[in-house]
Amino acid sequence: MTMQSTLTQQQIRPIALCIFRKGASILVAEGYDPYKQEAYYRPPGGSMAFGEYSWETVRREIREELGEEIKNLTFLGPAEYVFQHEGEAGHEIVFIFEGELANKKAYQAETLEGSGAASGSFRAVWKPIADFRRKKARLYPEGLLDYLA
Repeated sequence: MTMQSTLTQQQIRPIALCIFRKGASILVAEGYDPYKQEAYYRPPGGSMAFGEYSWETVRREIREELGEEIKNLTFLGPAEYVFQHEGEAGHEIVFIFEGELANKKAYQAETLEGSGAASGSFRAVWKPIADFRRKKARLYPEGLLDYLA
């Protein structure tokens, strides 16, 4: 799961992401932008399909990418994100959710292997929120830390 997409620079991409917590850590997909030479992290989720509600998107994406189901899904709020990724301009409207993985064994794993349609395979890890606050690791989309009180 990367910020890659087949969108042109003139399109706004609606996405839905889900925050999963394990103590003081959250589950995030690892990514790397070779243009910026920057490692980054992003909660799992993905693009909305036409006619699909954001809560449906996040459930579908987690099922497709991680093979997991969500329980206790809560909408936290929206964010708008204008960025550069791999040298290309991007613009996303982000629906941010928080939920729990129904499979409790997922919380015991240090990493989860995932696969996304646009991004191919990826690795999701439990990363301490403090690492993002102290700027030891880069969290996207920007502004997401505001939802991690």
